[in-house]
Amino acid sequence: MLNACNDPSAVQTAVDLANTLRPIKGEDALETVEQLRDFLDEHFPAGSAGSAGPAGPAEPASSAADRWAGVRQPLTGADLVEVRALRETVRAVLEQASTDAVGAAALINGGLRSSRATPELRHDHDRWWTEVTSDTDRCSTHLAATTLSALASVIATLGPSRLGVCAGPACRATFADLSRNGSKQYCTRTCAHRASVAAYRSRRSPR
Repeated sequence: MLNACNDPSAVQTAVDLANTLRPIKGEDALETVEQLRDFLDEHFPAGSAGSAGPAGPAEPASSAADRWAGVRQPLTGADLVEVRALRETVRAVLEQASTDAVGAAALINGGLRSSRATPELRHDHDRWWTEVTSDTDRCSTHLAATTLSALASVIATLGPSRLGVCAGPACRATFADLSRNGSKQYCTRTCAHRASVAAYRSRRSPR
């Protein structure tokens, strides 16, 4: 399985999928087929095969091309229903991994089995790597293989505590902490700053 630190884009895709639902704010960015297409276009853009990402070296062309092709089929309402169900699983893994790693692992394993995900050993440009893929033509199964295997890799290589939920009480977005020290508590610097300001004001207010 891929080391999480070597495949941060797949980890981010999982986090972003979970965060299309913001239950505290009552927001859902995955309610229509068009929104699903927008999400896939953003995370699997046309012409991305073999391109270098901001977090590291170029992904092997065959890997990126296969992953891209698997989610760019014509979409239907059934695809939307399936991806929304996958989102529930991905979000549940991110929410409970740090407190119930065994339960999170069961969710990941069940999701991978359902998507018929299979690890494959691949070779391209003098590089060998393993990748989890699905042999079905469903958008949701390819997305499940990508996101769930990425979260599994984080747990296996960095530990379940690296998956979590923003400590901001008005946010509760999910995150994956791939940093060296593993001390992340908030989904973004914005949330961390808000919490810092709120704590300062609380200390300064008269008792």
